[in-house]
Amino acid sequence: MNKFLLLFFFFIYTSLAQAQQNDGVAVTPPMGWNSYNCFGSAVHEDEVKANADYMAKNLKQYGWQYIVVDFLWAYDNPPGSNIGNPFQLRLQDGSYVPWLEMDSFGRLLPHVHKFPSAFNNNGFKPLSDYVHSLGLKFGIHVMRGIPRQAVWVKTPVLGANGITADMIADTSSTCPWMNHMYGLDMNKKGAQEYLNSILNLYASWGVDFIKVDDISRPYHKAEIEGYSKAIAQCGRLMVLSISPGATPVADSSHVKQYANMWRMADDFWDNWKEILAMMHYAKQWESVGEEGHYPDCDMMQIGKLSKRGPVGAERYSRFTTDELYTHMNFWCIYKSPLFIGGNLPENRDLELALETNQEAIKVNQEGLHPRQVYEQNGSSVWMSRMPNSKDIYVALFNISDSALKVPVSFQSLGLKGKVIVRDLWQHKDVGTFTNTYSPTINPHGSMLLRISIKHKLPQ
Repeated sequence: MNKFLLLFFFFIYTSLAQAQQNDGVAVTPPMGWNSYNCFGSAVHEDEVKANADYMAKNLKQYGWQYIVVDFLWAYDNPPGSNIGNPFQLRLQDGSYVPWLEMDSFGRLLPHVHKFPSAFNNNGFKPLSDYVHSLGLKFGIHVMRGIPRQAVWVKTPVLGANGITADMIADTSSTCPWMNHMYGLDMNKKGAQEYLNSILNLYASWGVDFIKVDDISRPYHKAEIEGYSKAIAQCGRLMVLSISPGATPVADSSHVKQYANMWRMADDFWDNWKEILAMMHYAKQWESVGEEGHYPDCDMMQIGKLSKRGPVGAERYSRFTTDELYTHMNFWCIYKSPLFIGGNLPENRDLELALETNQEAIKVNQEGLHPRQVYEQNGSSVWMSRMPNSKDIYVALFNISDSALKVPVSFQSLGLKGKVIVRDLWQHKDVGTFTNTYSPTINPHGSMLLRISIKHKLPQ
């Protein structure tokens, strides 16, 4: 009987812990900034603070709140080097170079040359405190698994007496594009304890968002569950983001249960063909997302990119102005998480306008059940529903290479009679229409609308 009682209470505990992770986390799609697209692996603490300062001053009031340090924060980039995925090599004694900053329990630490406030084992706590002091939230990127160097040293696993890193690593599981880590064999005693130990460390730093890389493609079910459990037990609410894509659609039920956001595609960059591809990925994931769990279109290629890599020369986004609005409009109508990739302090008026339109952001944060209405003849139309209202958000896209009319039938939206069409970028009603609205749109351009019923026809 005691055995059954213990099992019952364990089930209740784990269920409550899982519920705690999702309670108040990502109630709407997370919005923030990520260092990857502008600084690659080489972002420094002062640059993170500068982006946080800009967000607090200019964007926070519009809903932007996360500041995320992307990958390789434990690696000391040589001066002038933009290499973002340096493969580790082994010396004659079996040790690894480059050697990553790591504690005695095999947990990676921010390198003090990039993050001076991490000196004396402070970790990311001082930087996190700074971000929090601005009324923002702090996040980090991590690679799946356990450092290979920890396996070589045989570091003890905190919370698992007698277990060392070499006893829990799956040495057959490695990342094809960055070889610093081994996967974890989640069937081994100590594997979950290791994940618990790193999430407890991150919680002590004040981390609000964790992006786990090399976990969605191929899809590592057991390790995804492990990170979710580790967050649930750490005592701090955190968003769990997993990447890269394409996350398998066949695993949609599983990923929605354990992650708050997941990548639908590989890294997205400032190329028009990639916007078209993202629309097609999004169609595959249509109707899967829900409150707290979102298919992720990836970071937004808006602003100054690739200052230190990782793709191409330093530049402002190669998207045309029309394409930038289409980029923003699709991410909004689809209810994707919104993470700016450009260096915020170098924003021009164009970038600031894109990032501070409250009406457009409201579509992303409040829209319900986004779906494609149709795609044909160079036109694509998407919609979502406004909560507690019969109003509908609609995005019209000209995906052709020449100007054309992009029609939307009100019947296809479930509306009858006259409707009022509001342009959310012009911040004004453009008129009252019956049956159809069919504006001419520039090539690769778009419109974001709110459509309201004005008058119902007699039944």
